[in-house]
Amino acid sequence: MSSKKESLCSSSDSLDVLVDQLPNVKLGGKIDIYQLEGFWFDRHLLDAAVSFKSQFEARDDDIILASFTKTGTTWLKAICTSIMHRQRSKDILEEGSPHIHVPTIESLVFSGNPCSIIAGMNSPRLLHTHFPYSFFRDAAKNSKCKVVYVTRNPKDTFVAWWYFANTISQHNHFPIDLAFECFCSGVFHYGPYFEHVLQYWNESLKTPHKVLFMKYEDLTTDPKGQVEKLAAFLDQPLTEQEVADIVWRCSIDRLKSLEVNSKGSIPWTGVPNNSFFRRGVVGDSKNHLTPEMEERLNQLTAQKFEGSSLNFDA
Repeated sequence: MSSKKESLCSSSDSLDVLVDQLPNVKLGGKIDIYQLEGFWFDRHLLDAAVSFKSQFEARDDDIILASFTKTGTTWLKAICTSIMHRQRSKDILEEGSPHIHVPTIESLVFSGNPCSIIAGMNSPRLLHTHFPYSFFRDAAKNSKCKVVYVTRNPKDTFVAWWYFANTISQHNHFPIDLAFECFCSGVFHYGPYFEHVLQYWNESLKTPHKVLFMKYEDLTTDPKGQVEKLAAFLDQPLTEQEVADIVWRCSIDRLKSLEVNSKGSIPWTGVPNNSFFRRGVVGDSKNHLTPEMEERLNQLTAQKFEGSSLNFDA
């Protein structure tokens, strides 16, 4: 463990000064969000972002899962948890939500004492963040910690995000046409999506030993191969039986059926556990987007990812 104090606490006074200097808009005409170094956050997330950028201490044996919102975060957390705890006699996924086993760093800022939660975790720590790669401190980038990023095609990402936003904000309905404009412009929590994905993609090409880039679609079509790939990246080689067990334990249908994922909520955010599971299928966006919306997102995707060699089938 680092001898330095591991803290995610920031000065509210200094943050207030920063907030006054940042570009801001009202998301959906209701929620103030602020742009920090090209990405958008509400006031709570901005606090967490500033703390993460300035104070997060990575350990060499940390495993940091990263993702944009609604791109397979829960699934990736479940798989990594199962890999790292495969030798337990009882399935760890039956003991709590994947979000309990792999806490999202910025969510802990909302709790009473986030510093002790992170610093007190045993090594190797399994952590998660939705922050872009550029927000990692140089010390974290230069450490031996490993980063696993999961993403999803933009059309399904948008639909999943829109459903989730309305699920957790039932009294502030977000019309799909307004949400679509926010997604395309990138002006919403953690946005823009495309720049977020490209940061991790480019870093995975530069440092493949440190950053593993995964796609939700690949996890769907080849779960066995993707679990093996992930385990090898984490230096956790699996037997054929262990791979089969993890694929079964972490299937979307099974995760949905577990009581720990159907009842209760995440303690430090209050978000209901069942809100993290909907259909979990590839191509569901076709049931919600108009042909014009699909075409616009297709063109935007081609434009944003041009020259990157990154593409999505759906």
